Amino acid sequence: MMSDNFLKDIIKTTGNEYASLVSDGVEAGDVDSFIDTGSYIFNGLLSGSIYGGLPSNKITAIAGESATGKTFFLMGMVKSFLDKNPDAGVLYFESESAITQQMVIDRGIDPQRMVIIPVTTVQEFRTQAIKVLDSYLAKNVADRKPIMLCLDSLGMLSTTKEVEDTSDGKETRDMTRAQVLKAAFRVLTLKLGRAKVPMVVTNHTYDSMGSLFPTKEMGGGSGLKYAASSIVFLSKKKDKDGTEVVGNIVHCKNHKSRLTIENKMVDVRLSYDKGLDRYYGLLELAIKYGIFKQVSTRIELPDGKTQFGKTIINNPEEYFTEDVMKQLDEAAEKEFKYGKLHSEI
Repeated sequence: MMSDNFLKDIIKTTGNEYASLVSDGVEAGDVDSFIDTGSYIFNGLLSGSIYGGLPSNKITAIAGESATGKTFFLMGMVKSFLDKNPDAGVLYFESESAITQQMVIDRGIDPQRMVIIPVTTVQEFRTQAIKVLDSYLAKNVADRKPIMLCLDSLGMLSTTKEVEDTSDGKETRDMTRAQVLKAAFRVLTLKLGRAKVPMVVTNHTYDSMGSLFPTKEMGGGSGLKYAASSIVFLSKKKDKDGTEVVGNIVHCKNHKSRLTIENKMVDVRLSYDKGLDRYYGLLELAIKYGIFKQVSTRIELPDGKTQFGKTIINNPEEYFTEDVMKQLDEAAEKEFKYGKLHSEI
């Protein structure tokens, strides 16, 4: 058996502050906690547990076409993060000039715990985000309060060269933008991992026409694609109560994930008055795994009683009991997580 001391001596010679024995934990890689997104089913999609959510030290990308609710969705996650962590703060890098004080207040977010940082270029975002993380890492661990970084949106960021060219009346495109983005995320990924700080990035998607069937692609080059732990593509349809539009049903597809099975899809509900619906999507999961049973137009519950699905959705805390939630968490693991590899003896 190889000596730990031998390997630790090698680690010292590398001078790499992030290097460690796997038995001691991988500082910038291990995910030891998750940030609740405010939706049980979306938590499952990202982490394999309805009680999980965003990885606490990784980049998560939320991508979609214009008006798919990316900002609204992100604000719901911000509210959930602040609600769960009373002493936390959010740093919101904003490139679209779309966030207002009233919007933040209307979403139920404490405006004194959220900082808006306007950014125009990739270089501004990179420099300011790294300064924030370096300052955070310089504090004693006991003095660090939970923080979350958001960038809304990556697609609207230009580069310093584009700004200068526009000022000079030039209309040439900066072909180095993708390389600048890739370099920025390379640095940020390690620092976020070490600081145990989550980052959520919104981005735009477009139709790629290079194949027989058009597919959705995310803009901005490969930098974010490689750096993000998870990439979720959003699309939406209107949620109506009769003829009145009361919100959106958001289709979430797990385009890329290092933690859960890719290409899985869930629906979450975003209502205009309440934000993310915490329980929406659990009914379908319960039926799929036999926790509830579909009996004609009604749902049979574990106690043998039947109820309409809409009644269950409108009164979730009555029907999703502690025992049912435990079974749903086990179902989410089966639905979204990869199976473990077992070596043959």
